[in-house]
Amino acid sequence: MGSPGKPARFVRMTVEGAVRFGRIDGDRVALYAGDPIAGAAADGKSVPFDARLLGVPCVPSKILGVGTNYRAHALEMKKPLPDEPLLFFKPPTALLPALAPIVRPRGYQRTDYEGELGVVIGRRARRVRESEALDYVFGYTIVNDVTVRDLQKKDGQFTRAKGFDTFCPVGPWIVSGGGLDAGDLRLVTRLNGVVKQDSRTSDLIFSIAKVIEVASRVMTLEPGDLISTGTPSGVGPIAPGDTVEIEIEQIGTLKNPVVEEAE
Repeated sequence: MGSPGKPARFVRMTVEGAVRFGRIDGDRVALYAGDPIAGAAADGKSVPFDARLLGVPCVPSKILGVGTNYRAHALEMKKPLPDEPLLFFKPPTALLPALAPIVRPRGYQRTDYEGELGVVIGRRARRVRESEALDYVFGYTIVNDVTVRDLQKKDGQFTRAKGFDTFCPVGPWIVSGGGLDAGDLRLVTRLNGVVKQDSRTSDLIFSIAKVIEVASRVMTLEPGDLISTGTPSGVGPIAPGDTVEIEIEQIGTLKNPVVEEAE
């Protein structure tokens, strides 16, 4: 993980045809012998940083989302505040790296962006107490929880609405260590350069630690697993030709274009 004094940015990047883990060091990437979340160390080699070659920065066995987890978003959606975290899954096949295109499926009325803070688990967590939960976090990233809104309404649950291929952009990296306080970070989502979401993670109904506690009572969280912590108010539709940018302070910016599904 990153040192206590300075956060580290971990990536996965294509190097000579193979996907490698690495840590950004200035304008270069220090390559790792394996996954740093699993304890692998740098192998002494480095390559120039190239954002076009970035992959999804973690390899989760599961992606866990939290529904209705910002107070303002609950009001926006005209929903009551939940009594406990509303958990759902997105499939790993929905993962998409920074800069790659979100594919908007045909035949549906509305597909929305949802800018979110992502939490990457660093070690196996089972029945973790809230007071200890952040000790199980490797770092933080950015997630776009893309959703077909009319399917969500029709189905009454989230699997199809949020499960399409390309519906989980993540990245561009994981920020780890450095005393980062993820409990109060500004999150801004821009659509074609226009601000659509502007909030802070301090508006979360359930904290990151509480979500980990509740989730780990039900399922074992494995190293590399991803929790998408919910979206603030300001969600809205995307269309082919759009570009979505989600910026979270102290982490970075996740940018993806939108294209139409091929016929």
